[in-house]
Amino acid sequence: MTEPCYDVAHLGHVELYSDRFDETLDFFVRVYGLTESGREGNSVYLRAYDDYEFHTLKLTKHHTTGVGHIAYRTSSAEALERRVKVIDEMGCGVGWIDGDLGHGRAYQFKSPDGHLFELYYDTKEYVAPPEEKPALKNIAQRYHGRGACPRRLDHVNLLAADVSLVREFMTKALGSRVTEMIQLDNGRIGGCWFTINNKTYDLACSEDHTGAHGRFHHVTYACDQREDILRAADIFLENGVHIESGPHKHAIQGTFFLYVWEPAGNRVELANAGARLILRPDWKPVVWTEADRKKGQAWGMKTIETFHTHGTPPVSQK
Repeated sequence: MTEPCYDVAHLGHVELYSDRFDETLDFFVRVYGLTESGREGNSVYLRAYDDYEFHTLKLTKHHTTGVGHIAYRTSSAEALERRVKVIDEMGCGVGWIDGDLGHGRAYQFKSPDGHLFELYYDTKEYVAPPEEKPALKNIAQRYHGRGACPRRLDHVNLLAADVSLVREFMTKALGSRVTEMIQLDNGRIGGCWFTINNKTYDLACSEDHTGAHGRFHHVTYACDQREDILRAADIFLENGVHIESGPHKHAIQGTFFLYVWEPAGNRVELANAGARLILRPDWKPVVWTEADRKKGQAWGMKTIETFHTHGTPPVSQK
């Protein structure tokens, strides 16, 4: 592409699998602070208080953990058809489905590593019931203060055996731009961060050191300020949630972060990106070397080892 493509508007929702469903649901609602907006079959639909859509997380009871699918909303019905044509020509299309409880028909397709994606346009907006109606008209739901209480879905991070193939896939299929990346000494790409709009990123992909395919690294919701993350750390501590890393600041993308594992083992992040946006239309990817990464995070904290080894589902269950 010679110029930015805006056929895709934003990351819509992520489906997460759990083999300890009731415990995972309790974590996301009571501890993490999402709101249940609906149920259908083996799935519960969840959202943060300022997500405008019906749901941004689809939690599904499953025999293992990991990601079910990643969904993006297009900027129009016509844009959806344009993207489907491109994806068909790439040969990675799966086909049309009727859609989930929260949106209309969707076109599914797979990444080179086997992750299932979908694109949709018609969506069901969330309408707050009287007890959740906000005082301000420009917020989707009142701030309820339950748990960590994140504001909105931010991004998802996937694992892949070959990140370079995912980079080609994301830029062609969705029109994503690469904002930052890790170039390893051996020539491989260790990680890549993508955006479809003016956010710094909505999807990241990291090299899976196990060589497995189609695995999940983490899903992230955003909060307003760093103090929200410090408060969340105490909430997680009091509820016996495994805190893996943070609170701290990433060198790459500059977000203030906190990583935990929900009861089934899926990694979940709470993050604050500050005011950083990608407004420059001719942005060139920031490249980080292995030497850069060995310096640790922004303030020198070394990346914890499990960040490179833990993903879901466990390799033994793939």
